[in-house]
Amino acid sequence: MAFTPRSDDLLLVVDLQYDFLPGGALAVAGGDEIILLVNRLGRQFKHVAMTQDWHPDGHISFASSHPGTKPYDVIELPYGPQVLWPDHCVQGTHGAEFSAEIELPHAEMIIRKGYHDVVDSYSGFREADRKTRTGLEGYLRERGFRRLFVAGLATDFCVNWTAVDAANAGFETYVIEDACRAIDTGGSLARAWADMAAAGVERIVAGDIA
Repeated sequence: MAFTPRSDDLLLVVDLQYDFLPGGALAVAGGDEIILLVNRLGRQFKHVAMTQDWHPDGHISFASSHPGTKPYDVIELPYGPQVLWPDHCVQGTHGAEFSAEIELPHAEMIIRKGYHDVVDSYSGFREADRKTRTGLEGYLRERGFRRLFVAGLATDFCVNWTAVDAANAGFETYVIEDACRAIDTGGSLARAWADMAAAGVERIVAGDIA
């Protein structure tokens, strides 16, 4: 399988922020290892967009907002089960910033997500209530994009949800496996790949893109 980026392709880079990198509040193991590869991919695509986790203080997904709980507990919220996380990507903090090592100066769009305090947001398209939209789908349609190539963090959460929503919205969607890293808690990575396959998301590697 080989791809040459076209004018209707977009590289979507998910959540390459300090809090998800080694030393961050919600570090993904090896998250820093993909940055050079993402930079290389960025040079291959004319069109690039990025997502950015952007939580207010006291966000509903934080374990610190629920006395008696700890990170990685799962609670039931009005929109369904919610994994509780360490405080991360709080608006205006260093942890919420993109890594300074990212070289994507031509990125055309940054979609912020998770800024509503009462609902989490993994997907770049829709928040965890599955109703609240970010506007990314409309942007992509107005720009005429047809194929999305997804990279970033973490494979089993924000990359997964974003890719599944992209495919369900009718975009031809590819996840670049070696340009992602996973958290993999409680079998989440295997479930994520199964969910993506069921949605029609294709699994490729960076070497497939010429």
